[in-house]
Amino acid sequence: MRQTLLTILTTSLVLVACRDSSKSDQSPTTSALAPPGQSATITGAAPPAPAQTAVEPTAAKTHAPALRYTGFQTPESVLYDEANDRYLVSNINGKSTEVDNNGYISVLSPDGKVTMDKWIAGGQNKVTLNAPKGSAIVAGVFYVADLDTVRMFDAKSGAPKGDVKIAGAAFLNDIAAGTDGKIYVTDSGIKASAKGDFEPTSSDAVYVIDKGKASPLAKDASLGRPNGITVGPTGVWVVTLATGELYRLDEKGKKQDAVKLPKGSLDGVVMSDGMFYISSWDASAVYKGNPTMPFEVAISNVKSPADIGLDTKRKRLLIPLFTENVVEVYEMK
Repeated sequence: MRQTLLTILTTSLVLVACRDSSKSDQSPTTSALAPPGQSATITGAAPPAPAQTAVEPTAAKTHAPALRYTGFQTPESVLYDEANDRYLVSNINGKSTEVDNNGYISVLSPDGKVTMDKWIAGGQNKVTLNAPKGSAIVAGVFYVADLDTVRMFDAKSGAPKGDVKIAGAAFLNDIAAGTDGKIYVTDSGIKASAKGDFEPTSSDAVYVIDKGKASPLAKDASLGRPNGITVGPTGVWVVTLATGELYRLDEKGKKQDAVKLPKGSLDGVVMSDGMFYISSWDASAVYKGNPTMPFEVAISNVKSPADIGLDTKRKRLLIPLFTENVVEVYEMK
């Protein structure tokens, strides 16, 4: 499974995405999901260490999260909703490729409380939500990647506002919004095989949704299983599952400024003050850096770090631990 880059991808994800996500959190410090109004555990935080080549996180780099929320069902992403000052968590609640309509969105407060376990839930209130992953908010609309469809909801009420089905997509994964209101979504180009693991579909792509219609910005197997995506001043940036790269897509969808990180199976990416923060399953870490400097481990010992978020108000990294059913919050220093 780890013999090739594709095998690395398969192993990292199959351990979790094709298993029963009802697994409870095994950490001795973890309690059940706090009901509305009940606080999560609160602890502390600390800084990074350099790494140009592969570097294993060590105990010396380990620091405790500022907040730890527990009891989720396969949390794949966390989004900071700036307008409403809250964190939105996508729960797959099953297999990441399964059409089961039981995915849901949880709402957390930045002070450590779970304010709503199931704010938006598949099968309730005319909602369809199978395996929700990345999300973004634009002009009062909450967008969620769900298999081959981008779901839209009212960002205040959670009421469904329609879908954008993307023809040919196999595994829509992360979403990012441009300042012009356009929505960008990745297709990681994988599907569940008959044996229950993953196999490539060669549908690797980054799509752009403009005025309710989707079209490919880039579509080619050489994209390396695109996963996390963010939009910054210099364009659209993508991290990959299979090749362990960060690269920029220009306006024609061509790869630019590609850099390989110390370890791969990359998942989420956010930008802050000109720096990229990128989660890596292989490293069990979040890296910090940019294409002009070495990437270093910013946060270590985070198992299965999925699609990370950024609390821009408090300068915090929001890390969903996919296999642990936990969301951890770290102060950025």
